[in-house]
Amino acid sequence: MLALHARRSAASIRAWAEAFPDKPLIVVLTGTDLYRDIHTDAGAQQSLALATHLVVLQDAGLTALPDIWRGKARVIYQSALALVPARKPSRRFGVLMVGHLREEKDPLAFMRAAAHDFAAGIHFDQIGLALEPCFAEAARTTEQCTARYRWLGGLSRAATRQRIKRAHVLVNCSLMEGGAHVILEAVQSATPVLASRISGNIGMLGEKYAGYFSPGDDAQLAALVRRCAAEPDFLALLQSQCSERAHLFPPQEEKRLVINLLVSALEGPVSLRDRPALSLPLL
Repeated sequence: MLALHARRSAASIRAWAEAFPDKPLIVVLTGTDLYRDIHTDAGAQQSLALATHLVVLQDAGLTALPDIWRGKARVIYQSALALVPARKPSRRFGVLMVGHLREEKDPLAFMRAAAHDFAAGIHFDQIGLALEPCFAEAARTTEQCTARYRWLGGLSRAATRQRIKRAHVLVNCSLMEGGAHVILEAVQSATPVLASRISGNIGMLGEKYAGYFSPGDDAQLAALVRRCAAEPDFLALLQSQCSERAHLFPPQEEKRLVINLLVSALEGPVSLRDRPALSLPLL
């Protein structure tokens, strides 16, 4: 069995372990798993114990795991096809955020940043459905008050990737990430990234990346946008640092690692001693 989410799939994970105690059970951990649920939710904690293999989506995710389970975890980055780089518009500096509008993504930080003072020609576009009415209201209000901001709503993946490719920078404001797919799509589109300094983003872009801002700090984000627009050398530095991470994100590399995982799970022994007795209370 291969399960996504330690908490959301907890019932299925438990049922599989009860029915097939000698079969491999792979659990892929998301951001809400790593940075919230496995520390507070008994079902998510039991999923870690029952799994024979764990997968995290970026290398900083390993350190978020309790030491006792880290030995059965491995990193598999998600992937996207590389796109031919676009010729960026010269008169319009495009700042783009992609992701459905929900609390973990902190879409309000992007809206607040757009309301800061900027030189002419800097524009903020936001793509994603509002998963709560308050975010739709905030986006509409920001559009009315800030001419440089547009909320584009939900777009197809193909259309979104083209907008990522044409943007000058992609912004990720998340408060919690397991391994943001939109970051690797930007890297694979030759678009630099500005990202909140959280574990999940550091695991994608590296500890020394120059484009981080403190989570929720719209003033820091606005200052980075100004610097990107005004300093070609700084923007080129971010592009170079993103390019250095591109080897992690090709589809063939993800495929290779997934095949290796499945072969290891199917051929390796399942240690029943590592699993808790299912008759015991949840952890």
